[in-house]
Amino acid sequence: RTPDPAAGNNDLTPSTANRHAREASLNTSHLGPDTPWLAADPLRARAIRASGVCALLVMPLTLYGTVIGLISLYRTERAGGFDEKDVALAKEVADYTALCINDARHYTREHTIATTIQRHLLPPWRPSDPTVETASLLVPGDQGAGGWVDIFPLPNARTALVVGEVAGQGIDTATTMGQLRTAIHTLAALDVDPDELLARLNDTATRLASERAALPPGDPLRHQPLTASCAYAVYDPIARTCTIARAGHPPPVITHPDGTTEIFDHPSGPPLGSTEGPPFAATTVGIAEGTILALYTNSLLPSCLSGHPGKVNSLREVLGDRPERPVQEICDDVLYRLHGDNRPTDAILLLARTRAIPPDEVAAWHLDHHPSAAGTARARAREQLATWAVDDETAYATEVIVSELVTNAVRYGSPPVRLRIIKHRVLTCEVHDNGALAPRLRHARTVDEGGRGLFICAQLAQTWGVRYTSDGKTVWTEQPLPLQPGRSG
Repeated sequence: RTPDPAAGNNDLTPSTANRHAREASLNTSHLGPDTPWLAADPLRARAIRASGVCALLVMPLTLYGTVIGLISLYRTERAGGFDEKDVALAKEVADYTALCINDARHYTREHTIATTIQRHLLPPWRPSDPTVETASLLVPGDQGAGGWVDIFPLPNARTALVVGEVAGQGIDTATTMGQLRTAIHTLAALDVDPDELLARLNDTATRLASERAALPPGDPLRHQPLTASCAYAVYDPIARTCTIARAGHPPPVITHPDGTTEIFDHPSGPPLGSTEGPPFAATTVGIAEGTILALYTNSLLPSCLSGHPGKVNSLREVLGDRPERPVQEICDDVLYRLHGDNRPTDAILLLARTRAIPPDEVAAWHLDHHPSAAGTARARAREQLATWAVDDETAYATEVIVSELVTNAVRYGSPPVRLRIIKHRVLTCEVHDNGALAPRLRHARTVDEGGRGLFICAQLAQTWGVRYTSDGKTVWTEQPLPLQPGRSG
């Protein structure tokens, strides 16, 4: 153990502490009416006289030559004075108490740093979205600093909902949480399905665990296993579906608009960091407008119900009570009604009430698998963008993007070919075909007659990507929408 000079101010100098220790070990101070120091503290003097105290034993709390406090032991006339055995016992108690206080200071300081790191690694704000109303809470636990909750937009007007927790405590747990959260954002940018995302995230956790195992034998982190749980959900407001995958995480609770609730207990994969177990599975369920999806950690539930088959019933009762309320009000109600005095790990709750995209913000067409499809797609897009009053510059760029994506689908893909344009957070163009061949961004040479289509799309769009489905692939682009008058960003 090492001393902590910053642990606090010392009330006594080492020389004074040693003098007190010698006095305590040589004799016992008997308190009489003429004791000089009683006059300096009248309130304590009155309490001492009212209690009938006749003897005082003062023992300094000393650690590594530094005094961090004092123990004052009083005896009344009925009990008599202190002897040498009492002094020796008091000295042992003082030494042990000083050690405990020092350990508590170190733990409190480390816990404060860990929770501060955790707080700064979490998103400071959440983007507003008319398709999903969200609210969340994160109550730090006594031994936890690895929980996180995340909400972020995905391409094609979808929204990702994430709740996760890293087992352990301290700074290392908080930094591991930050690493896994960053990995989720990186994998989500690849537009992979939830089950594949968790599989790749598990590979990341496994690598981090192997790095821990390779630490020097004296490093305490080497003996702390890395395990984490995570629930990842993707809400599609156009299809009105939610796809969920879990890694050792409790099942979500779904609250329907009429107040009925159900546990979405689909198959779960092993916790993150596991090298064995069943594969991760994703389940898609239809979501009616106004449905509330609840993702949480077990620490949110009352401790008396831990391990009980019906432990989520209390959560379901709160969620089903007037579900039309704002989700933030429901979130606060869950915290107050399920409050526990002792939460060893972080208590997390994420609520998301679903909304649908208005039909007039989505336009879709089936196109012939023919070279003329590009011209047809441009005409359809031009008409729709004029209906939406999109500015000329954005409309022209969109026509070029649509033409290039449809041309690639007809030339290299398989029928049927579908075009969809979404005007939501951004302007999204999607072209779907049944081909499995992945498009590749090329930098064509000067003498090349082709190979510039996807490059042009990438230059005109803010971002682009490919999403693979069971019946083919979808190539998409996103363009920013100019702010409308009177509309804030």
